[in-house]
This record gives sequence, C-alpha cells and structure tokens, in this order.
Amino acid sequence: MTIIVFGSINIDLAAKTPRLPQPGETIIGSNFFTAGGGKGANQAVAAARLGTSTHIIGRVGNDKFAEELLTNLQSYGLSTDNVLIDQNTHSGVAIIAVDETGQNNIIVIPGANNNVGEADIERLKKVLTGATSLLLQLEIPLEVVQEAAKAARQAGVRVILDPAPARADLPLAEPSKRIELYPLIDIMTPNEVEAGQLVGFRVNDTETAIVAAKQLQERGVKNVIVKLGDRGAVAVTADETFFVPAFAVEAIDTVAAGDAFNGGLASALDAGLSLSEAVRWGAAAGALCTTKRGAQGAMPDRATFDKFLQNLT
Repeated sequence: MTIIVFGSINIDLAAKTPRLPQPGETIIGSNFFTAGGGKGANQAVAAARLGTSTHIIGRVGNDKFAEELLTNLQSYGLSTDNVLIDQNTHSGVAIIAVDETGQNNIIVIPGANNNVGEADIERLKKVLTGATSLLLQLEIPLEVVQEAAKAARQAGVRVILDPAPARADLPLAEPSKRIELYPLIDIMTPNEVEAGQLVGFRVNDTETAIVAAKQLQERGVKNVIVKLGDRGAVAVTADETFFVPAFAVEAIDTVAAGDAFNGGLASALDAGLSLSEAVRWGAAAGALCTTKRGAQGAMPDRATFDKFLQNLT
C-alpha cells in the first residue's frame, strides 16, 4: 500500500533569531541554513521516514535549488520520477525566522508550485491505483487541489487535506466550486488558526475547536481534526468526538510539526490503525519533530518513533 503526496516542494532559507522581529525592526540573527521544505515535500518525508511507501508529485524550478531539492528527497527514499523541473520559473522558496522559544514566522514564494496543473493531475491519476491516502495542502493552486481530490475520490483513495497555509478566503475562493471541495475531503487537519479562518471565529480551546469542526462537517467534510499545538488535538467524526493530549517534549523549533502530524496520521491509517490511534501517531510525530531544528531533517525515523511511543506505555 502507498501514500501519495501531491503538493509543494520548497527550499527553506531559515534564520535563528533571539526573538521574532516587529514590523520595521531589524534584529541580528545567530544562525542561518538552507534545507528542503514545502508542505508537500515535508509530509512526504515524514511518512517515508516512518517506513511508509510514499510517492510525491510536484514541481521544482529551473534554478540551482532544483538539484539540491531532488537529491534531498531521494536521500529520504522518495522517488522523484513524478517531480517535474519547470523550465519557466524558479523553485518555491520559504523564508523562515525561528526564535529561541521555537516559535516561527514564514514567508512563502510559490514559484514552480504555482504552475502545478493538469499535466501533474494526469501523472497523479497514473499512480493512484493501490494508494491508501492522498495528502493535499494549499501551497499549490486551489483548483488543482480540487481536481486532485476528485481524482482520488474516483479511484477510491482517502483524501486528507491540510488547509495550510491559512486562507481566510477558502470558503469563498472559486465560488462556483467551493461547495464541491468540502465533500471530497475525508479528513481535514487545520490547526487552530486555520480552523478559525475557515469558520470565521476564533478557535483557541477544545470547545471552540469542536464547534469549528462541526461547522466544517456541515460543509461536507467527513472527519475533522483540529491541531491545538502543545495542547493536543480534537477529532470530530460522524460517530464520535475525542481529544488526544499533546506529548511533553522539549520543543526547540515548531517548523513543520503540522506536516509531521499529517505524515504520522496517514502512516497509521495506511497500517490499518483506527482514527484515534492515527491521531495519536500524528501527535507523537509532531512532538518529536519539534525537538530538532528545521523541517525534513527533524522528521523522526521509525526506530526513534517506536521507542518514543513504547516509553509512554
């Protein structure tokens, strides 16, 4: 069985700072590094590191970052056969600042990710057979996300959407299509900020997370998992509502923790585990990711992951 990730591939340009700057302020950082990123690529690496057979479909640009990005994905055991080098633009770039507490802010310049389109959908259709889940995010055009979800639904493949980066206009974007997208989603995994922007009110605790999740279900989503950071996650299905507490770790960098969550979630479902256990896997993978700096290099391998869970029992 296989997980397919259809989405963004970026190069991360990351700076460590004592604190995040205020508007108009210049501060001195303490470290700088480049690394593979992009929510699509991060989720693919997260799943692959847990030992799950994973395919990635996306684009890089015609620049010096392309070879670095492809080599990096290959180093994690991912095939890059379905990653297109777009000759007409640059690779996606994320500019990241991380403070001493592990909090971050990120600017994303999509580049080649903005050109993901029909040709990529056709490549997706050819590999859907035998897949258990299709993981989607919002760093590629929304209409392409929708077409990918449709293709997965037609193939009988579970659709997991991480509605990130947060888009306040998602319910209103593509007005003629918005009613179609939600019913195509089997599992939506917003964090509290994204959930709040989708439903139009602040989500800051389990109670508001449950209300937000139910509103998203009313739009057609089957299952909603709201990630509450270091407070855990709330899951709402047609049959039950449950809370999975966060795991206590010494967090030093929260970049890509949400991507680690989705990789862990999909890997557990691929292994045939229940949704509640899958949310627990997601929470564990996300927690472990925060104990290292960076994105893909911080994703836990299976041995580390299994040991972490065993020590909790």
